[in-house]
Amino acid sequence: QVQLVESGGGLVQAGGSLRLSCVASGRTFSTYAMGWFRQAPGKEREFVAAINWNSNNIYYGGSLKGRFVISRSNAKNTVYLQMSSLRPEDTAVYYCAAAPTIRTREYEYDYWGQGTQVTVSS
Repeated sequence: QVQLVESGGGLVQAGGSLRLSCVASGRTFSTYAMGWFRQAPGKEREFVAAINWNSNNIYYGGSLKGRFVISRSNAKNTVYLQMSSLRPEDTAVYYCAAAPTIRTREYEYDYWGQGTQVTVSS
């Protein structure tokens, strides 16, 4: 069992930056691939980024690479999402999730956090 708690969301102006954190409970964090997803109002949840257990493999969704950077610290049981050059269309609830191996589809993830709201004002 893995419990995930996100933090770091908030209100930011367009062009600004935020760093989201997701802390995992349990001693098996380092064996899981971790992902970030987001869901905007009225839209389906979409894949943002994923990182495998040792950070050797990273995926990004759509055109997010270059603005978003995923990283992890197995020593701190934490995965991060550094978001830069934020746009109003990045407004969404951001979720972290854990999967046995690196994946890009939400149904392939076993554990989910409760989400953290990111709002980007124009």
